[in-house]
Amino acid sequence: MSQTLASAVVTGGPALPRSRRLLRAVAVVACLPYLTLKTAWVAGSRVGIPAGSPLLDHPTGMAVANVLTILMDGAVIVLALLLTRPWGRAVPAWLLAVPMWIATGLLAPIMAGYPLQLLVRAFGGDAAGTSGGEAEPFLHGWVFAVVYTGFIVQGLALGTLFVLYARDRWGHLWRGRTGDLPARRAGAAQRVLAVAAAVLALFPLTLRTVWACGGTTGLNEGVAAGRGSDFHVLESLYVVFLLAAVAGGLVLAFRRVPALPARVPLTVAGIASGAVACWGGWMAAAALVPGADPADRPTALMLLTYAGQMIVGLLVATVGARILAARSAGHPVT
Repeated sequence: MSQTLASAVVTGGPALPRSRRLLRAVAVVACLPYLTLKTAWVAGSRVGIPAGSPLLDHPTGMAVANVLTILMDGAVIVLALLLTRPWGRAVPAWLLAVPMWIATGLLAPIMAGYPLQLLVRAFGGDAAGTSGGEAEPFLHGWVFAVVYTGFIVQGLALGTLFVLYARDRWGHLWRGRTGDLPARRAGAAQRVLAVAAAVLALFPLTLRTVWACGGTTGLNEGVAAGRGSDFHVLESLYVVFLLAAVAGGLVLAFRRVPALPARVPLTVAGIASGAVACWGGWMAAAALVPGADPADRPTALMLLTYAGQMIVGLLVATVGARILAARSAGHPVT
């Protein structure tokens, strides 16, 4: 007890449980392989990059992308510290929630997709569409294994830390049933947002389904030629995340399942909206990088798909945010 009290005096708050310190260390260590590899590339190293990789065709664009992704992965370390240090409790809710939503959205498809891709490959699938195929290698296979394994560990550690942090700080916001969520005047705005998301989702959902099933409508020549099992797994996941985002938003807005624990649709809507919005935004941003081979430039339908799912994710996230804000304030928002 005296040790706990002493720790509280030094840190300015209760002693951090050993399990959380361990999770923080795991999250930080899991970032190191990716940060080391990216830093080496910025410094001019070509470790992990085959001689014929298209990455070498655009050194400036590659350097900018590497610096950006170094900052993004470095943010995971900042979040891990924020979630486990006393000063993290004083951070405004939005300043933590937005980066965590982005991190969750970017990591969730990787955490679900990479194991599924390996499973499909084990049953005869191929990796074309991820590493560029044998004719034009993108990266050596070990790079994906190291980087994606690190991302999965980051996601598990950081996600657990956030759940523990959120339970301590905001646990009251998602207690109870869906039927207990703020309604009345606030419900009208939420229903409009949820319905708009469902309608707008039809376009990206249709194209993603077509691509997942083997169709090439709207794909550029490069993607169409390089498709493999990895491509189809990812497209199928985007379909799942789009459906989950829309379903979560509609359940939250219309409260048609009043007995359902409130944390279920809030969690589903939060993760799925982040996945479709952040990856839609990332793909749209990548499409704007100049200098790509004409065959690899995204078509108008691909760009509309990326933009559409980004808007869908933002709309669903807004539904969830309005509900949490209303519960936090203790009364419906207008």
